[in-house]
Amino acid sequence: MNLSQIKFGQQGTITQVSGDLLALKLFEMGVLPGEQVELENIAPFGDPIAVRVGEYKLCLRLEDAAHIEIEVNK
Repeated sequence: MNLSQIKFGQQGTITQVSGDLLALKLFEMGVLPGEQVELENIAPFGDPIAVRVGEYKLCLRLEDAAHIEIEVNK
């Protein structure tokens, strides 16, 4: 599953980030495999979304979130 498909309040663990330039940019912001993520807010029209990554909040467009693979915590 990718991060753009996660439902409000769900949590997961990042497993992979794809896209060369985007991956580098996300890695610099702390979006790394093994980090915990949680969907916290969704904009009124559904894009962008705000996710908690580790100890901080990050806003992402759905297009960018689709490049982040996660494993949803049960």
